[in-house]
Amino acid sequence: MPQPQRREHDLLGERAVPAAAYYGVHTLRALENFPITGTAISIYPDLVVALACIKEAAARANNELGLLDDAKMQAIAGACEEVRRGGFLDEFVVDVIQGGAGTSTNMNANEVIANRGLELMGQKKGEYRFLHPVEDVNMSQSTNDVYPTAVKVALHFGIQRLTAAMAGLRAAFAAKAAEFDDVLKMGRTQLQDAVPMTLGQEFSTYAIMLEEDEQRLKEAALLIHEMNLGATAIGTGITAHPEYAALVCRYLSGITGIQLITAANLVEATQDCGSFVQLSGVLKRVAVKLSKTCNDLRLLSSGPRAGLNEINLPPMQAGSSIMPGKVNPVIPEVVNQIAFEVIGNDVTVSFAAEAGQLQLNAFEPIIAHSLFKSLKHLRHGCNTLRERCVTGITANRDQLRALVENSIGIVTALNPYIGYENATRIAQEAHATGKSVYALVLEKKLLSRQQLDDILRPEALTRPNYPAEK
Repeated sequence: MPQPQRREHDLLGERAVPAAAYYGVHTLRALENFPITGTAISIYPDLVVALACIKEAAARANNELGLLDDAKMQAIAGACEEVRRGGFLDEFVVDVIQGGAGTSTNMNANEVIANRGLELMGQKKGEYRFLHPVEDVNMSQSTNDVYPTAVKVALHFGIQRLTAAMAGLRAAFAAKAAEFDDVLKMGRTQLQDAVPMTLGQEFSTYAIMLEEDEQRLKEAALLIHEMNLGATAIGTGITAHPEYAALVCRYLSGITGIQLITAANLVEATQDCGSFVQLSGVLKRVAVKLSKTCNDLRLLSSGPRAGLNEINLPPMQAGSSIMPGKVNPVIPEVVNQIAFEVIGNDVTVSFAAEAGQLQLNAFEPIIAHSLFKSLKHLRHGCNTLRERCVTGITANRDQLRALVENSIGIVTALNPYIGYENATRIAQEAHATGKSVYALVLEKKLLSRQQLDDILRPEALTRPNYPAEK
């Protein structure tokens, strides 16, 4: 049976809109024009919440300036509060990739808030003479200041979640570093034996790398506290009250809990995507270093018989449909793939930011989509790596110790005692004969057993140590 409809119009003419829909004709046209990904903006609830925060802040600012009456302001604010609590999310239906610099997203928000506001006023959806999506909900605004501001607010929410996930993963690595503090192993450079270290030292580096990137992420977040709300179309503030920009910033800061600031030059701020590029670069940095860590985990756990087999990753699932007993490092592998995606997203952001022309960048939707994906997937990756991998890692202590004892690399620790030339000859002979460095040094009477045992103590091998006398 045909569904009930209502008639709405825009500058292109009149269209039938589903009567039950909270969106309107502008959103309907966007649905027809942009069947691109099949993914609606509702996949990013933070963006929807941010839009509702802005619309409420604008309504309250316009009301204080005497431009919007109390009834309309209360209806808009009430609808926005419901959206902020998660209501009407499925009404935000436009595609995440769209032309028009985000106009379809802004109009989707205007229409949903207007129609819910109408219901709160006791009116029917579409009766815009009582509350209009553009004239009232979008008062003193343009897509060109609403959309980038909403993206920045939503990014702030996403950054908070990602840094929390990174902190949790960092704590897991730090706990393993403490657990493995006494486990001696061989360090490697260029996949060749280098010098001894502890497994705890190795795991502590992963914690420190995450801590450094948390700080870089917080620094990048400071750049997105600056917004251009009040700029309207290109930054001149046309159609807005002279006091509106400062007032809406104050209201939006209060609603979001973020200390936002209005850009000193709104014309510059409306066209500049530098803060998005900066954030994307930091997310790429996080991804690259996280992927390197996962590469290490896969290598250290390789085997179990024909690889390094220094650590055990918790088994998560059967690894093969043909090889019985095979278990693969699936959790590090999925985090690797997230990193590849984030690196690609950074390229997209870079091209989109560069492609801006004159007073506006029309490609902010793909910038937003790329950044939101990177934040979301990195957060899930950090949580998954912590919960399903790092916390369950164990050390193969006997294997690690055997590798140290049989490695030629420990000869480096003897350099200060027997000299580089002697150490080189010992290394060459050990490699040629298969004898241990320990046995050869004793055989050639270069050091006593007591001296060797003292030099090769774990605590002496893994920190600065130079003899007072040779």
